[in-house]
Amino acid sequence: MQGRTLTMMDALFPRATLLRDILLVVSFGIVTALSAQAAFYIGLVPISGQTFVVVLAGALLGSKRGALSQLTYLSAGALGAPVFAGWHGGVAHLMGPTGGYLFGFVAAAFVVGFLAERGWDRRIWTAALAMLVGNIVIYAFGLAWLSHFVPSGSVLGVGLYPFIPGDAAKTVLAAGLLPSGWALLNRFRT
Repeated sequence: MQGRTLTMMDALFPRATLLRDILLVVSFGIVTALSAQAAFYIGLVPISGQTFVVVLAGALLGSKRGALSQLTYLSAGALGAPVFAGWHGGVAHLMGPTGGYLFGFVAAAFVVGFLAERGWDRRIWTAALAMLVGNIVIYAFGLAWLSHFVPSGSVLGVGLYPFIPGDAAKTVLAAGLLPSGWALLNRFRT
């Protein structure tokens, strides 16, 4: 697993062009925005489909394009586009209780993409581990920022524990999709 390997998007669209990369980055930014709307609040932080899309963006696009897709998403929201959960937008939303999680998306997509570029997306267990690492990155950013908004003793109860079952399910789903996608792709390429 040394060195960089192709990402799934590189294998699907092998002709590398700036237009291809822009379309992939913007597309995953849009998908992240749409997944934010599949959300419900149990407190200050919504449960949404975003983390599923973030880790897939990293795995499918690679470290740089995955991170850029999330920067595109955050930039659109910062400029006021209603892309955040509940159709919210604006810089104030980035500075609110969920801002750390949102910024964590960029780092998580980069880390998962970095691991995928080294073949971690080819087998279910390494894909699951890459997704788990990505989720830990999101939680690290999110909980650190959330601690400014809730009493220190309640940070984990508000910003971590309620999300573990859903994120575990999303990780299993994403980790299963990647190796299956590679197997299907390899079947059609031969």
